[in-house]
Amino acid sequence: MDHQSSTGLQHFKNLVGIKFQLYNSLFTSLPFHRIEKTGILLSLLQNNCEEGYRKKQSPVEIIDEFFNKQTIYKQPQERLDLLFRFIQYIERQVVLFDALEDASFKEINDMGGVGTLKHLESEVLQNNKEEELSAKLKNFAVRLVLTAHPTQFYPGSVLGIINDLSKALMTNNAAQINMYLQQLGKTPFFKKQKPTPYDEALNLVWYLENIFYAATGRIMSFITSQFPNAIDPNHPIITMGFWPGGDRDGNPFVTAVTTLKVADALRGSIIKSYYLEIRRIKRRLTFVGVDTILADLETEMYNNIFIPGQRTAINKMQILSELHKIKEILIYKHNGLFLYLIDNFINKVNVFGLHFASLDVRQESSIHNTVLEAIAKKSGYLPTDYATRSDEEKINMLINIDVCLKDENFDDPLVADTIATIKSIRIIQDFNGEAGCNRYIISQCSSALNVLEVYGLFLLCGWKKDALSVDIVPLFETVEDLRNAPDVMKLLYSNSVYAAHLAGRKKNQTIMLGFSDGTKDGGYLMANWGIYKAKENLSSVSKANKIEVLFFDGRGGPPSRGGGKTHKFYASMGKNISNKEIQLTVQGQTVSSSFGTVESAQFNIEQLLHAGITNELFNNRHVLLEDAEENLLQQLAEVSFEKYSSLKNHPCFTDYLSQVSPLKFYSETNIGSRPAKRPGGSKLSLKDLRAIPYVGAWSQLKQNVTGYFGVGTSLKELHQQGKFEALKVLYNKSLFFKTLLDNCEMSMKKSFFPLTEYLSTDAKYSEIWNIIYDEFNLTREYILKISGKKEMMSDYPVDLLSISMRERIVLPLLTIQQFAIMNIREIEDNLVNSPLKETYEKLIMRSSFGIINAGRNSA
Repeated sequence: MDHQSSTGLQHFKNLVGIKFQLYNSLFTSLPFHRIEKTGILLSLLQNNCEEGYRKKQSPVEIIDEFFNKQTIYKQPQERLDLLFRFIQYIERQVVLFDALEDASFKEINDMGGVGTLKHLESEVLQNNKEEELSAKLKNFAVRLVLTAHPTQFYPGSVLGIINDLSKALMTNNAAQINMYLQQLGKTPFFKKQKPTPYDEALNLVWYLENIFYAATGRIMSFITSQFPNAIDPNHPIITMGFWPGGDRDGNPFVTAVTTLKVADALRGSIIKSYYLEIRRIKRRLTFVGVDTILADLETEMYNNIFIPGQRTAINKMQILSELHKIKEILIYKHNGLFLYLIDNFINKVNVFGLHFASLDVRQESSIHNTVLEAIAKKSGYLPTDYATRSDEEKINMLINIDVCLKDENFDDPLVADTIATIKSIRIIQDFNGEAGCNRYIISQCSSALNVLEVYGLFLLCGWKKDALSVDIVPLFETVEDLRNAPDVMKLLYSNSVYAAHLAGRKKNQTIMLGFSDGTKDGGYLMANWGIYKAKENLSSVSKANKIEVLFFDGRGGPPSRGGGKTHKFYASMGKNISNKEIQLTVQGQTVSSSFGTVESAQFNIEQLLHAGITNELFNNRHVLLEDAEENLLQQLAEVSFEKYSSLKNHPCFTDYLSQVSPLKFYSETNIGSRPAKRPGGSKLSLKDLRAIPYVGAWSQLKQNVTGYFGVGTSLKELHQQGKFEALKVLYNKSLFFKTLLDNCEMSMKKSFFPLTEYLSTDAKYSEIWNIIYDEFNLTREYILKISGKKEMMSDYPVDLLSISMRERIVLPLLTIQQFAIMNIREIEDNLVNSPLKETYEKLIMRSSFGIINAGRNSA
């Protein structure tokens, strides 16, 4: 362990580990029902769990033994009431742990160390790379896109308490800490109703106002002060994207009205942030000539926020013009006094404009065909036999549309809303600027026709070919779609009309690549390798057509959905993969865990900037994969895919997920507005099932199949082929391969098979449980062989300790959830009507909150 790691580890032990034990004792005074006993009994249950799993007891045996030995409770309802109190207690322990980690972030992480901009500065100066840095920053950017995917189990009120509690913990203000913990005790974690998409948007706007606004300002100020000639004001190197209110894929609650309402909220929010900044600046800039400009700006901002219906024609360029006037006055009349305040403000306006974050619209590909077929039934727009025409004929019709839809009425609300949404994009651009909404993403995209259907719809909705200020973004996700993506793009690039559209978009083509459905479809290795190869091939096809391709990665929180050590993946991309921008989704828990404070947001954004910049400036460090190495990875992916497919095709696979995991209760948690599955039949279908509940179910089972399954088998297969030494060389040479296995280790460290070991002899599920467990053991064995480590994650000691402590906190919660699942299964198998069934179901659902929150990137 290096000095930096050991220092961080010691800080973690002192500032998180020891403080958790100290402040945990305050929970005994929390205003819970009969709380004085709950804390003592919970510690007894904790011991029972640890001893019970060592003795290979099942969760039912552990819970029953606990009640019989440690309590006087005999009635089932009494016992279940206590289990609910334990859930409440543990949920709040997890909050305390989160707040302690947030509070100590600066001490545990080196804010000027490897991967930060200070580190980049020293690297650039030492290697005389100032000119290359300037060239790179002229067109490089990091775009973080906040999504409304339902993986955030904390309601907004609790997130606010975590934020305030963290600040109190930083200063060790015991009175405030006690007060916030009491507030936490009275604040419900469970939402009785699902949030609306607008609610989800407002929750994330809080992060824009309170976290990203300040963090981005700090980063931009550092870069502009250290490298003043490197930044192009017209090309911000950090931009924010936004999905709540725009992402309607599988979410019937997102409408054109919602989209306009969210865009308005984003505009109002950034103007409010500017208004507050002006008020702060006015306290310092009290000089003649400056004061009047600021006062006028303040009035205009005020009128836009606080006067109902007042939305003036203020725009980004107007604000910048006034700020530059102030800058000149400060330089020439006031010796540059407080100039940094205006520079900082200008940086923020350059980044956030009047839109704060670009609102992306996303819809599933088949919807557009439905809309076009409905339009074809109206006379004069498309041939009435449009539906029966070939793809080639349809494309020819769509790119030659020269008519505009009149005020037609459509019976299908989805058709009417899709048209209204496309028209609303123009309204948003008029008020928020073009950056306010200028991307239309097509999920489950599998053909050039899918892209040109959207192009045709824009023409039908009144957009002109030479003034279509929107990027059409295909999203490729399944194994097959990733393989076919280069051919799809080749067809699009060769289409003269679409090529002309790209010419008007600076010859940039954004392509989104999704991890979630790729992992669900192909397993961990195939999904990651499939995306890597797709990026290589798409870069090559785009370069051949003189198009600059921008990759947008649909990453989730857990390693199996593209999360984990994300910045290391970007640092590991070869020279033959386009690196013009780093664009990725940030969703659910990842927003609060990686960007929950200004410090953590600044640190993690800097890590991404550093990864993208150094990859190009110092790319001799990241050697391209040779043909033999690519063949090794291809073989690994194929063997892994075969192994994962055999698991998915096991006759008990979907029943296993339905009966022994909390999957079917996911939608009842009311954490998101979107349904847990796409519209389909009542029976569980993997195709219709959303990737988030799928991954989340494996996470709560503590089996994390999506993060490693198939890896051990593939490594063993190549070992038997005599390629083990080649794999070791690849591990030590390729950052991509090492990061793949590092993330596997994280998934495995969050696994705990004793929880479900009772299934190893189960009449129905013993075979599938043992298949999964054997693969887990095989993967661990081979990863340790290849890495030469004695323990998984030993090169990330702080993360390892954090995971270990979190897993220990939720062990009773996992036991309670499995206890309830086992009881429900018994009730259902015996076909009996039990008055307790509904209570068991609530136990399962309520346990999910603490388990997922403790994992921080589990769904």
